[in-house]
Amino acid sequence: MQLRTASKMFTRVAAGYGEPENTLVDPVVLALPGALPVLNKEALDKIIKAGLILGCEIAAVCKWDRKNYFYPDSTKNYQISQYDQPICLGGAVEIELPGASRNVMGEHKQIPLTRIHLEEDVGKLNHGASDSLVDYNRGGTPLMEIVSDPALRSADEAFAFLTSLRIALVQGDISDCDMEKGQMRCDANISIRPVGETKLGTKVELKNLNSISYVRDGIAHEIRRQIAVQESGGTIVQETRDYDGQTGASQSLRSKEMAHDYRYFPDPDLMPVRVDEAWKTAIRATLPEHHFVRQRRFMADYQLPYTITSVLVPDLELADYFEATARLGAAPQAAGNWIANDLLRELGVAGVGLAESKIQPAHIAGLVKLVETGVISNSIAKEVFVTMAQSGEMPDVIVAKQGLQQSTDTGELEKWVADAIAANPKAAEGFKTGNEKALNAIKGAVMKASKGKANPQLVDQIVRKQLG
Repeated sequence: MQLRTASKMFTRVAAGYGEPENTLVDPVVLALPGALPVLNKEALDKIIKAGLILGCEIAAVCKWDRKNYFYPDSTKNYQISQYDQPICLGGAVEIELPGASRNVMGEHKQIPLTRIHLEEDVGKLNHGASDSLVDYNRGGTPLMEIVSDPALRSADEAFAFLTSLRIALVQGDISDCDMEKGQMRCDANISIRPVGETKLGTKVELKNLNSISYVRDGIAHEIRRQIAVQESGGTIVQETRDYDGQTGASQSLRSKEMAHDYRYFPDPDLMPVRVDEAWKTAIRATLPEHHFVRQRRFMADYQLPYTITSVLVPDLELADYFEATARLGAAPQAAGNWIANDLLRELGVAGVGLAESKIQPAHIAGLVKLVETGVISNSIAKEVFVTMAQSGEMPDVIVAKQGLQQSTDTGELEKWVADAIAANPKAAEGFKTGNEKALNAIKGAVMKASKGKANPQLVDQIVRKQLG
């Protein structure tokens, strides 16, 4: 997981994505003779914050080690990492499994973590038809490696794990977690065991899982492959395999390295880091509300259904927008519906983000109030919403300008109802014989005749009165 920092892990050169090849480099990134690393405190702040969000124990002292290997994407032929004294130990990721209903969350469970450590990223190989070139822009970017215990039991659980983890880290301002940009990567270790056995089988590492969906699909594929190998009398070999998300197949890359293959030893150029209570306390004060905690609060305090909270809560900006609307006095359930459905639809049509929207929380709160007080109907409110999105005018201004107030003129309403009953004799007869739903045809005709301006409650009363 690449950390969202202004500069790289051991140098002042900028960290970023999309710049021309080999422009985000300096003597430290390129490992030129005499260039020495200097720690990036922002990266340490971010990983401590991640550890606190995930309930890890923050080590009082952590140190830096050299992980030795030769590969073109590594300028030094070693990577500065953490081996036996990582900065974060333990912790867990809360996940939600499929099975939620409108008002009930799915099953939740805690997936324990082994550790989280900090290291530097390497460069990127760009393979062409006749050559392979190296771009070192990514090299030296702060990289957080999160290792879970072998506690995930299915491909779906792995999908839920990464989904929850990504939400937590994005909302914590720790990483952008964009897998397409390489900011979030996942290597999955998969092993199987017969029912009733406690010992895990030989593990196989799966690489090139460049989307959360590919992680789920790749794990499911590997589970099927290993079962087929064992059922045919074969033996699972510890190895690293490459998964192709397009074809849904994998192939062997190499035998799996062991820790001793990397010849870890302490980095002589970097001092250990001490993390005191004051440092942790300062960072703890910046922690966001966990997304599942917030979702439970939205359901309990605002009586929002799961279907709405599952749209609002994963997006920190959207969830904050909802709470700002509710603080203005808008009925929470109505506000949630407008935001999760109509607002997101209009943003999609306009191709803009929430920050660029002309509709502010005050617009939503004002619209909800107009509907609640009977000034406009819900169908008219839909039209007003579209106009708000285009013009940015407040809803009461739009209603006044266009004369959209609901009609409460009893005489006018009685005429529309009489005409609707005359035009729908079967519906009228059906209601008289006990079919409540038959009223909908008559009320629909009234709303059409009034162009949506008739007050629905008054229409219902008058229809029932005229039908006896």
